[in-house]
Amino acid sequence: MRWEGNEGSDNVEDRRGQGGRGGFIGGRGIGLGTVVVAVLAGWIFGINPLTILGLLGGGGGPAPQVQQGPAPPPPAEDREAQFVSVVLRNTEEVWSGVFRQAGATYQAPRLVLFRGYTQTACGAGQSAMGPFYCPGDKKVYIDLSFFDTLSRQLGAPGEFARAYVIAHEVGHHVQDELGITGKVDQARSRMSQAQANAMSVRVELQADCFAGIWAHHSQQSKQWLDAGDIEAAMNAAQKIGDDALQRSAGRAVVPDSFTHGTSAQRQRWFGNGFRSGRVQDCDTFAAKAL
Repeated sequence: MRWEGNEGSDNVEDRRGQGGRGGFIGGRGIGLGTVVVAVLAGWIFGINPLTILGLLGGGGGPAPQVQQGPAPPPPAEDREAQFVSVVLRNTEEVWSGVFRQAGATYQAPRLVLFRGYTQTACGAGQSAMGPFYCPGDKKVYIDLSFFDTLSRQLGAPGEFARAYVIAHEVGHHVQDELGITGKVDQARSRMSQAQANAMSVRVELQADCFAGIWAHHSQQSKQWLDAGDIEAAMNAAQKIGDDALQRSAGRAVVPDSFTHGTSAQRQRWFGNGFRSGRVQDCDTFAAKAL
């Protein structure tokens, strides 16, 4: 992926110098074991890990918010941070164009770089959760150490695999902009757990499809992808499918517990978006077969 020399985004906040490696919620320490419990519970039951961490930390809901001053942009010599900034800027350009063609205005999200722990409008964010989007403050959060995990532990190397991850989280912001997030949250509150999990799968697969839309338009405008880049994104989608993650964790594959979709489904919907570049081809909610 030939991204060097391209414009970066002004919507990147660098909180990595603000500490927070230990992580505290409600005045009590949150250890790695607690984070693992939260992530597994969210994975199995379809509950936002941020909410679970708030409860485990002793509060009755999301962690209290800590007022923070504006975070600076990442330093120019930080190559990983600059890569994230360039990819984010390109998502802004692509989605602004897509919305404009539909007669709407796209409000871009901010992306927060952090280490270990940070406060969000959705509660306390931990790096062990992986990248995530918070609709409460319309921000994408990522600890850049996740990219090492993606490459070394999950077996999904390559810069475009990392770009896919960023584009997927931005896809959740696009869902929020389109009003999908609020409707899904309302619907989930009236569902059984199995039904809510199935709804979550459709949400995640649509974000994968939106990532494919970004890749489609990005390549059309910049021609910056190298041979193998799309395969790298497809490989990443395969490695983080619910079935693949359950097998790698030594667990039985339990479809009713899926919240993100199988490897094949994630690859299929990213491919759908990449081939067509059209939002209407990403309606996972109307699809009879995923």
